[in-house]
Amino acid sequence: MEHFDAISRSPSQIYHSALPFSPSSSWLCNYYTTELSKEVKVVLGLPAKWGACSRTVVTDTIPYCSISWKNTIAVGLHSGDIIILDGTTGSQVATLSGHTERVYSLAVSSDGALFVSGSADNTIKQWDLQTGGVIKTLHGHTGAVTSVSISADYATIASASDNAKLHLWDIHTGECHHIMTQMYQAKCVSFSPTDPQHLIFASDRGVQQWEIGGHGINHTYNGSYATFSPDGTQFASCKQSCKTVVVRNSGSGAIVAEFTVAHNTYVEYCCFSPDGTLIAAATSGAAIEIWDITGSSPHLIETFVGHIDIIWSIVFSSPSCLISSSEDSSVKFWEITVPSTDQVAAHPKTTSLASAQTRLITLQAEDGITISIDSDGVVKVWDLSTGICKASFQTPIKDVGPFDVRLIDNRLIFVWFEDWKIHVYDVEKEKFLCIWNGGIHSYLDIKISGDGLKVFCLDGFCISAQSTKTGEDVGAVLHSVRFARSIFVDGSRAWVQGSEFEIHGWDFGVTDSIPVEIPGLPSLSFCDTKWWDISLSRIWDTVTGQVIFEMGGRHRRPVNVQLSGKYVATHDGFGEILVLDFNHVLS
Repeated sequence: MEHFDAISRSPSQIYHSALPFSPSSSWLCNYYTTELSKEVKVVLGLPAKWGACSRTVVTDTIPYCSISWKNTIAVGLHSGDIIILDGTTGSQVATLSGHTERVYSLAVSSDGALFVSGSADNTIKQWDLQTGGVIKTLHGHTGAVTSVSISADYATIASASDNAKLHLWDIHTGECHHIMTQMYQAKCVSFSPTDPQHLIFASDRGVQQWEIGGHGINHTYNGSYATFSPDGTQFASCKQSCKTVVVRNSGSGAIVAEFTVAHNTYVEYCCFSPDGTLIAAATSGAAIEIWDITGSSPHLIETFVGHIDIIWSIVFSSPSCLISSSEDSSVKFWEITVPSTDQVAAHPKTTSLASAQTRLITLQAEDGITISIDSDGVVKVWDLSTGICKASFQTPIKDVGPFDVRLIDNRLIFVWFEDWKIHVYDVEKEKFLCIWNGGIHSYLDIKISGDGLKVFCLDGFCISAQSTKTGEDVGAVLHSVRFARSIFVDGSRAWVQGSEFEIHGWDFGVTDSIPVEIPGLPSLSFCDTKWWDISLSRIWDTVTGQVIFEMGGRHRRPVNVQLSGKYVATHDGFGEILVLDFNHVLS
């Protein structure tokens, strides 16, 4: 399942993109050791065992919402489309097109007969899942529809919008028969799974319970998001910027459980498992925590780490499987270790967030090393032949803007941009080599040249080079790359990458200090006929047009990629660094 995408497109990818990445302790890795001797070699980063994420589905645009019923997953996209996925394989089985802007919310009846969506185009649509067509479109909101829900008797649709209005619609006629105006933007609305007269509504003001006629029941509770348990007897609420999830009795409002998420993050969303025994909480750190709420004291049983950006939605597809969608344009399937009754609280299975997240890696294959930097400013040097950390250094900064590090003549040189200044620092000697005014408010990327004599700085209009010794300008050029975001460096040559993977390069090593534009993509190629496609993490044979290698599973969308010689290094943003040796594949 983890390598489903690559294998489904080409059976040969079982050997190129799946088996080499099997965990070191797995049966597959041990059984196929001899056959794998001529395949890609994972030098660093091979996991010891299978991870909790069994499947990653990469979407064309950002997935904002998801919902599950039976063995089907529906995902609403930024493009306005809704994709239907098989709940087991994650394969896309249908696309529903009709909305003109992003889909914020989805709702389905328990029998799957009714399916509705709310969109930023201010409309609600009812869909025929057999044909993929729109049954009816509901107009009336003057703002984006942020949440939709279907009543337990399949008679009413509730919808919330960002203009602080809650609408109730007759499912059969499509007529709006009630509007409740609030003082604050609506975040979510949800009918009780068992009582068609009871719904819950959350906004910046708090969480409120309502009767269908619009009369509030009980008082307002703290929170900006709320969801019912499957049997309707409880509801859980959380508040963005807060770390606590509170579970209350739906009738009395009394607190029945409460827990606080870890790792100095706050809760974005939460949801109940189908049997009501677990709560999943998506945090601002792009992690998901699974809590057991059955005992007298809720306890954490698992933490899922793998997304590299904001998590927009989470939903259980079964008691042991959770689906999450993220700003990183992926939908992930997580396998939950169902807790036993034997001392779960004393021995929880937890995959904790790393204490500091990996921010950058630099691959120097000619020196047999790769270098990593984390958000605490710790630089580590890794040996490519053994995968062992050779040295670790603390830099004078923590979690600042763009930076880079290289080993030059046995000296670790670290450069970063902060307070409108560019700093060049000798890590081992703990000495500043140079500090100069960058002359600009912010840079998008900074890279050190291969010889360590230049620093390349990228902003939205220009790529410039300065001396690491004096800070003097040694070259600059205006670029026309739209949405430029990163630089690739090969010696004194630099390539700028923008949107849609538009790439242009210049040679800054010429004597007259005027950079010369250069054709081709040598910094992204292994040789004349083997090209690394960063956008899809593939190696293409440019002569035959065939894919000879494809990254799969959790490595399909790496944070950044470094190429040096016949090595590729990537990282996942949390702590895992992956280094691959392609000598056998490309020779």
